[in-house]
Amino acid sequence: MSTTESAASLSGKTVPAPARHETTAGNYFVTNYPPFSFWKPEFVPELRAAMEQGPRAGVPLGLYTHIPFCRKRCHFCYFKVYTDKDSAAIKSYVDAVLKELELYAGKPFIGGRKPKFIYFGGGTPSYLSPDQLKHLTDGMKRLLPWEEAEEVTFEAEPGTLTDHKLRAIRELGVTRLSLGIEHFDDHILEINGRAHRSKEIARAYAYAREIGFPQINIDLIAGMVEETEEKWVETVAKAVALRPDSLTVYQMEVPYNTGIYQQMKAQGKLVAPVADWETKRRWVDYAFREFEKVGYAVNSTSTVVRDPAQVKFLYREGLFSGADLLSVGVASFGHINGVHYQNQADFDPYLAKVQAGELPIFRAYPTKPDERYIREFMLMLKLGANSRSQFKAKFGTDPVEQFAGPLARLQEWGFLSVEGDNIVLTRDALLQVDRLLMEFFKPEHRSTRYA
Repeated sequence: MSTTESAASLSGKTVPAPARHETTAGNYFVTNYPPFSFWKPEFVPELRAAMEQGPRAGVPLGLYTHIPFCRKRCHFCYFKVYTDKDSAAIKSYVDAVLKELELYAGKPFIGGRKPKFIYFGGGTPSYLSPDQLKHLTDGMKRLLPWEEAEEVTFEAEPGTLTDHKLRAIRELGVTRLSLGIEHFDDHILEINGRAHRSKEIARAYAYAREIGFPQINIDLIAGMVEETEEKWVETVAKAVALRPDSLTVYQMEVPYNTGIYQQMKAQGKLVAPVADWETKRRWVDYAFREFEKVGYAVNSTSTVVRDPAQVKFLYREGLFSGADLLSVGVASFGHINGVHYQNQADFDPYLAKVQAGELPIFRAYPTKPDERYIREFMLMLKLGANSRSQFKAKFGTDPVEQFAGPLARLQEWGFLSVEGDNIVLTRDALLQVDRLLMEFFKPEHRSTRYA
């Protein structure tokens, strides 16, 4: 993401920067603010100071645990994952995560709070054995009890899920199982480096339903390598037939640390071998419309839910709305008392820090009040609409006044309307919201890569 994505001027009238057509390398999806490239090691002392303060009034606590192990690295994956660790290395890692959490548990910022939402991400959390998962979660519950958690999310790759493991995951207290299906066509799965196949999807989903997970989410990715219109239509139909509690549809991006980018670089290519952005947006919209036909509701730039009254995404809403997020594990991102942080991004340095009794923090960023307002307003806008009165109550000013310039531009471009208390995005805007959010960035944050 760069300054080319901000508004241009034509005869004194602003016009939106042209939407990207071809998919080129880079991070396009806004998941935090200020951009990660501004987080620095020299700010770590400010995080340490923030941990020694009590919690801010009314701010909930969330807990994220990164499990970086996979059977196979997908060609589009940009997360910190490892496919070469044996059982001894995995045990060392699990023990380190528990030691790290212990180092945090007595800090003043916890303030007696218990996690409201918990998320196991990866990598592949379901790569761990039932015994390893029980060891990890029993230890976590001793340090930060879970009885007040309203949501426990667990990411899983279908091919790692035996009936025994699924039952073990359910017994841990997981309320939402998120299946990384991505596609139902075996060739598409293979060519993109996924480890599972369609038969494993059917078996894992059926048994997960049988044992009664309160919520099952399935992930799809629009625009994977060798995707076609026909195959996408077939995959959406199969997703609809499963009737999941929620569906998340991502638009394929190609960050710099992916296998696809490395292949592009070796071949001297600037354009990724995946669908262009217009096609990806159209495919996501198609999926949304097919699910709407059977009663689902769109509730963000990437999700539909079967029952909005029952299906919540507390992790996402907590992350977007400024909750404290205690994140443990290699390369994980967190947020404590207004300070962003990221852990050591490599396995051995992470283990060495924790085993020495030190927090494995690599970099941090202390947010300013106006940056916290920008961050929350932008991220919550990805849910489709914001309440003016809620933001005024929290930050002291009406967002229509606080963000008069960017909101006026988005209205002028036909992407947004102000309807009484609500600031509402159009469907077209929702499908390309990440490029539009650049309009809210402070000038000094537009001049570098996002990540």
